[in-house]
Amino acid sequence: MDADVTRYTLQPDKRSGRRKIVSRNFELVATLAAFSAIAVLAIVVISVLVKGLPAINLDFFTQNQVTYGQSGGGIANGLVGTGIMVGLATAVTLPFGILIAIYVSEYARRPLARTIGLALDVLNGVPSIVISIFCYALLVIGSGYAAWKGAFALSIVMLPLVARSSIEVLNLVPGSLREASAGLGVSRWRTTIFVVMPTALGGVLTAATLAVARAAGETAPLLFTTSIFLPNQIVTDPSHAMAAVPLLILFDSEAPEKSLNDQAWAAAFVLMTLVLVASLTARYLLSRSERKIKTR
Repeated sequence: MDADVTRYTLQPDKRSGRRKIVSRNFELVATLAAFSAIAVLAIVVISVLVKGLPAINLDFFTQNQVTYGQSGGGIANGLVGTGIMVGLATAVTLPFGILIAIYVSEYARRPLARTIGLALDVLNGVPSIVISIFCYALLVIGSGYAAWKGAFALSIVMLPLVARSSIEVLNLVPGSLREASAGLGVSRWRTTIFVVMPTALGGVLTAATLAVARAAGETAPLLFTTSIFLPNQIVTDPSHAMAAVPLLILFDSEAPEKSLNDQAWAAAFVLMTLVLVASLTARYLLSRSERKIKTR
């Protein structure tokens, strides 16, 4: 019996060859874009390091900032001030951000959850200068500068990042864990605290680490709340204005002395290193959390 037989061949035709060429071209463009981003980062880091290297020594980390016309000095007061203000902001933001994430992902109805998520996205997109002016009008006018006011401004910057990222991580926790816990008669709040949160702990810590990295590099909130400080003293009282690394970078970069300009570049490199370490830590915690969630 004769029948029409459709013949198939594995030999490439003109169309498949054209698709292969287009695919390779797009792959080449994507590779060039990726390496361009790496090249830009490398150029920025190397440039900052080369210009700041003359000022990097032990005294740079152990001595305080000097005033114009003096020699020597360092960023010890800025490191202490940054640590205190970012620490205060983290202590306030982390509990609030986690509670918001728990409410949105575990208890809120869908319309309300979407509304809160949208509000967090909008707050995350508000420029830091706007938050700075708001904090200046609310807290500084009439009462003066203080470190806790700078920490409050930083906490506003950090809050949407912590809350939104924690929401996404909590949504990744498998629903089967919640159902299994409920099937054993465990209350909902105990399930959230002892089952859901330990599973998503790595992702929550990732959000906190990224928020700390962003807050450590913010300048505008501190400029409007704690920029009038004693340059040659280490202040630990949050009710007084204190130095911060971003402020030292700003002030030293505008100084007429070359030595202070070099210190500004060196401080910028230190700040970039802190952000890089925080980002790598966040990526490690995130990958660990993802592996933990996938094994559940």
